[in-house]
Amino acid sequence: MLLIQGFRFISKGEIEAIANQILIRMSQTPNYVPKWPLDASRVAEFLGLDLVWDRISEDEQGAIAARILPLEKLIEINEDILQLGPGFTESTIAHEVGHWVLHINHAQVERQSQVESRELAFLCRNQENLRGREWQAQYFASCLLMPKDQLETVIKGRNLEKWSDLYQIAAELGVSISNLIHRLKDLGWINITPDSRQISRLKAPLPRIREKIETRC
Repeated sequence: MLLIQGFRFISKGEIEAIANQILIRMSQTPNYVPKWPLDASRVAEFLGLDLVWDRISEDEQGAIAARILPLEKLIEINEDILQLGPGFTESTIAHEVGHWVLHINHAQVERQSQVESRELAFLCRNQENLRGREWQAQYFASCLLMPKDQLETVIKGRNLEKWSDLYQIAAELGVSISNLIHRLKDLGWINITPDSRQISRLKAPLPRIREKIETRC
């Protein structure tokens, strides 16, 4: 069996549920209760992953933003990412956690845990048009860093049609303004007119019935 699972379709709802399950488990574990802005490295630690910053050289396909070494349970982040700001940094770490949760065969990792190897790595690159696994990992990162419950809390008393308020929300959540905008648009809470900076609020968040989510990760 492969350490890196073959691609499969995962719905937005399933990805969000998996991210929420991790946050629920953390909230039930002393010393890991989530606080915002969320420290994504703490999530990695909670899941038993080590995290290091290192200089990752380019390969024949170009720059590498980060990589996962499954058998070592290690996430390596290219230290060049630090130049892009804390919001991008947290998103990158959360993105790699998403790959670990969604795309690595954990049972196979445990079976081969005694094997020392740095040859097999899951590579991530900076891409504007995310597809497949990369889109799934980035959507996971958005759900992890900006869960609906937390968004509903921080937007209270804020005007989502004002950029100044949106920048304040992004700062409180520790994310980039672009990631916040994508998340709000995906939730159907705002819309931005193409080729302009005009924001319109589409709807207020609806009260949600909380359901017990079975832990899967």
